[in-house]
Amino acid sequence: MTSSVTQTVTVVSPHGLHARPSHAIVAMVSRVDVKVTLQFDGREADGRSILSVMSLGAVHGAEVVLKGEGAHAEEVMQRLVDFFEAGFEENA
Repeated sequence: MTSSVTQTVTVVSPHGLHARPSHAIVAMVSRVDVKVTLQFDGREADGRSILSVMSLGAVHGAEVVLKGEGAHAEEVMQRLVDFFEAGFEENA
């Protein structure tokens, strides 16, 4: 069964969405057969491309829309939401 999930998250890390969290997002998404896109400020990024994710330029406080499609979309989206809410697991 294929599902589609959309969630809006806020970048709480004071460093914004930079290289390390972008890499972690790509790693999460690439493990399963789910299409994930991130949207911010009129731009859209492929969740499987680190350059695409980094090019969003999402800074601290930015609201990013996550969209997932696929059999495991809900599971992947929950992991991504948790990752954003945890400030990318960085100790500022």
